[in-house]
Amino acid sequence: MPNPSFDIESTADFQEFRNAVHQASKEITTRYDLKRANSRLDLQDQTLLAEAADEMSLRQTLDVLKTRVVRRGIDVKSLNISDVETGGGGVYRQRIELQQGIPIETCKKIVASIKKLKLKVQASIQGDSVRVSGKKLDDLQQVIAHLKELDLDLPLRFKNYR
Repeated sequence: MPNPSFDIESTADFQEFRNAVHQASKEITTRYDLKRANSRLDLQDQTLLAEAADEMSLRQTLDVLKTRVVRRGIDVKSLNISDVETGGGGVYRQRIELQQGIPIETCKKIVASIKKLKLKVQASIQGDSVRVSGKKLDDLQQVIAHLKELDLDLPLRFKNYR
């Protein structure tokens, strides 16, 4: 019988993100304060572009988006929000991307954190995820509990626990 294992991933459903953007766009077009500020959300491929006439309206637009994203079951940590850019005509822009996968630096931090526990488990980086395997299910459960306590910049999901 093979050793028990599980995978650590960080993925979000892009279709749900698209639905959240669509709902937020509808709300923005109906709100009086954001309508006057020419606020809008524009989804192009995998990148969302938020625009507004002033920085306060841009923040309100992002608040509306975050509310819709949370209601759709996507963690706000999975949004990569860039810095505010000023465009021509006094337009403020911000790019937002949906994080898919764990960056390699974060994978290395996760593996190092697991090794510090000194449990009899093996952690290996596999592309944009981490696989943890060991002989005892209790050790794997301790690893999951430890990783949930870590404060990482992205949401972790534990899959294929067997």
